[in-house]
Amino acid sequence: MPTKGTCKAKDCEREVIAKGYCRKHYRLWKAGEMPHPRYKICTFEKCRKARGEKGSLCEEHWNAAHAKAAEAAAPAAAPAEAAAAT
Repeated sequence: MPTKGTCKAKDCEREVIAKGYCRKHYRLWKAGEMPHPRYKICTFEKCRKARGEKGSLCEEHWNAAHAKAAEAAAPAAAPAEAAAAT
C-alpha cells in the first residue's frame, strides 16, 4: 500500500489520514483547535456568530465563560487576603 505522505502539522511525521492531517491533528482540526479551524462560527450551542480572535467562541460567549472563571477565583482569594491583613 503506497504511503499518502506525512501530516502537514508542524513537526509531525505521522502518516496522513484525511485533509492532509494525521489522526491526532485531524481530530483537533474537526474540533476547531488547529490554526485553520473547520468552522468560522462560535462553538457554543445554537450560536451562529463569528468566532473571536481568542479561541473557538464568539466574543460574547468568551467573555461570559471567562467572567465565570474570574468570579470563581475571586472568592477563594478573598479569605487569603483577609488572613494576611490580620
